[in-house]
Amino acid sequence: MDFRNQQSIESLSDELRAWFSEGLGSELLEAEQRMIDRLLPGLYGCHLLQVGIDPLLDLTSQSDVPHKVILYHSLMLGMPQSSIVALSSELPVETNSVDVVLLHHALDYTSSPHQVLREAARVLRPGGHLLIINFNPASLWGVSRLMTRERFRSIWQKAHFISHHRLQDWIHLLELTELRSMSDYFLPPYESTSWRKRFSILQPFGRKSLPGAGAFNAILVRKEVGGMTRIQEKRRSRQFIRLPVAEPAARGHARETR
Repeated sequence: MDFRNQQSIESLSDELRAWFSEGLGSELLEAEQRMIDRLLPGLYGCHLLQVGIDPLLDLTSQSDVPHKVILYHSLMLGMPQSSIVALSSELPVETNSVDVVLLHHALDYTSSPHQVLREAARVLRPGGHLLIINFNPASLWGVSRLMTRERFRSIWQKAHFISHHRLQDWIHLLELTELRSMSDYFLPPYESTSWRKRFSILQPFGRKSLPGAGAFNAILVRKEVGGMTRIQEKRRSRQFIRLPVAEPAARGHARETR
């Protein structure tokens, strides 16, 4: 799979935001949010970093982690104080400083998904958790993407659709441990609501009989205490933000850039 020709998430952000805000995209996002809400409450710590396709989406409201930071791709009016502006492949955050990282389709829309995953692993503290949400190629959505010529693909079909097997290889190379893998949303990717309703029986059928064939995967990973020996920081051209001690009143510190 060649990732180099993928358009940047910055150039696709408006189109992605529009697609996820209505119809099929909104329905998928609701399913993803339910999955995230199911998994995040069991993950504890002081600092949480959300890296995704749309920084305006607050996907971590059910997390008990007190200090939450959202990655923005560019400066925006009304940015919360707990925010940083950076590339997902070059996080300006200290190594071993974050307890929970959420990658919401961050691997789907980048020319360097392995580097994005590598950076997420770097900033995680030992014992910290990484939750990956990405499109699943082993699904009706993956089949639809393969059957659509590239120039006719809609915004969701432009995603990478990285297989679970490939992600497992990357996770292993980064000396992380996969704890859990789940999949959901088994309806076909029809834009028509009425057509999706006709296939509503596929939702309970898929969960029972084909649990790994949902439109998206949710993969929960832990960074082990003795892991990450291969990751080295490139400090020559980068300065890192040190996240504050876990006091909610200190959240604004995370927005500093140097």
